[in-house]
Amino acid sequence: MSEAIPRRASTLAVSPTPSPVASFWQLALRRFLRHRVAVAGLLVLVAISLMAVAAPVLAPHSPTAIDASGFQAAPSAAHPLGTDSVGRDVLSRLIYAARVSLTVGILAVAMYVVIGTTVGAIAGYYGGTVDLVLSRTMDVMLSFPPLIIILFAVSVFGRPSLWNVIIVLGLLGWPPVARLVRGQVLALRQQEFVQAARAVGATDRVVMARHLLPNAMAPVLVAATFGTANAILIEAALSFLGLGVQPPTPSWGNMLTDAQSLTVLERMPWLWAPPGFMILISVLTINFVGDGLRDALDPGLKL
Repeated sequence: MSEAIPRRASTLAVSPTPSPVASFWQLALRRFLRHRVAVAGLLVLVAISLMAVAAPVLAPHSPTAIDASGFQAAPSAAHPLGTDSVGRDVLSRLIYAARVSLTVGILAVAMYVVIGTTVGAIAGYYGGTVDLVLSRTMDVMLSFPPLIIILFAVSVFGRPSLWNVIIVLGLLGWPPVARLVRGQVLALRQQEFVQAARAVGATDRVVMARHLLPNAMAPVLVAATFGTANAILIEAALSFLGLGVQPPTPSWGNMLTDAQSLTVLERMPWLWAPPGFMILISVLTINFVGDGLRDALDPGLKL
């Protein structure tokens, strides 16, 4: 009889499929999503932005329409947040004022980020006399109290307006970004990938645009986030002092001018509490997002 040959189970080890390596920005996104406070701040900031975009739909009245039947009227069904000293609906002005604050924050920061990035990249890449002149210029501009310089510049520009505020903030806010970019470029310009780009004949402009600046943008992005919150605060302060956005254009800062009276502060909180609350919430949420970006873009952190 032929003996049955037992079958041996084949034990073939199946090698697992290697998982793709996540990029730096994918890792940063994972870190940011784990920062609950930053995610909550981003959601609130998105809601404020949507409110600003949809202001004509959400506002119950025109922000400049005057209700002659009530001045400084208390909140009611017709005016949920009351009316101001001229009879304009506070809620409508509050919604439209979000456009002004976000416009100032985004455009002013975009302007000085472009200027600061350019100046910092040139100073850090070329060094020598160029770096010396540009660095001393940054030091001189940073040595003056920023609010005093901004007040002086706005008054020199002539009649206060929204665009004057944006231009002044954009032209005066670049030195911190320039110093940040300069430090990043100084640390990167001797790296091997930069030397390799030079070896194959890449021009200085190509080296800075394709190799240095993309690797230096993470801290600049964080600085821009905090700068947006600072720009909103400065615009509110200038408008409160009468050197920013002028009525009847609604701004959270010029809505606070009614709070200069002790009677308004004590008996009419609907005139100053809503714009003050919106400034507080906007600045806090932007700072929370900045904290989350700073932690997410820190290469020293581990997943």
